[in-house]
Amino acid sequence: MKKITKIISIINQKGGVGKTTTSINLPAALSMFNKKMLLIDFDPQGNLSTGIGVNEQDQENTIYSILTSANEDINNVIKKTLVPNIEIIAANQDLAVFDIEVVNIKDKEYLLHTKLKEIQGKYDYVFIDCAPSLSQLTINALTASDAVLIPLQCEFFALEGVANILKIIDSVKANLNPNLSIEGILLTMYDRRNRLCKEIVEDVRKNFGAIVYDQVIPRNIKLSEASSYGKPVILYDSNCSGSIAYMLLAQEMLAKQVYIQ
Repeated sequence: MKKITKIISIINQKGGVGKTTTSINLPAALSMFNKKMLLIDFDPQGNLSTGIGVNEQDQENTIYSILTSANEDINNVIKKTLVPNIEIIAANQDLAVFDIEVVNIKDKEYLLHTKLKEIQGKYDYVFIDCAPSLSQLTINALTASDAVLIPLQCEFFALEGVANILKIIDSVKANLNPNLSIEGILLTMYDRRNRLCKEIVEDVRKNFGAIVYDQVIPRNIKLSEASSYGKPVILYDSNCSGSIAYMLLAQEMLAKQVYIQ
């Protein structure tokens, strides 16, 4: 049976919510279950690329290259990472001008979708780390995706943020990609000592029910330290609370896939 690649955009319009951290560490955890993955850095800041060990010299052939050249083979820009089951298409500042350069291109919303057809079946998952903004890049990511994973920081305006993201998803479903679904809402930066965090978790679960993951990601300095060394946290400190949380999240995600099937 041919492998079916599931494409997941990791999105939140707000920065600093654990989006890139999840884009690195959830795939790293899934790799331990023998899943093969491609990461796509879709943010001009290139934090996913550096966070998983791609240095600046290796960031010349990037996602920008294939989006702006119809003849460029996507396989030419895929790079290996420290994790055997994970490959990446990097990004750099060139991506910042994408919206301007494609403004007059027909069907510009489908550029990434068209390119990803070339690697369908090669991976179990493709994870797209989206920039914290509603741009043509984000629209391309959502149009190319099967599902959306929403990291949500345990803070006061969390519910308001989710409502805005859901409106965007509904718009893309109505106009560009009717098959787009919500993979899940992931609560991040959870501090069990903070009463407000607990109240926010309760509110999010009350409002969104089963699409909220049971597993939450705690505040853990090791997660930030690992990224600064260009490693997933599981390679940096496999026993820390961040590593354990992402392993449990991977298990929950895989269990849900089996249940759905």
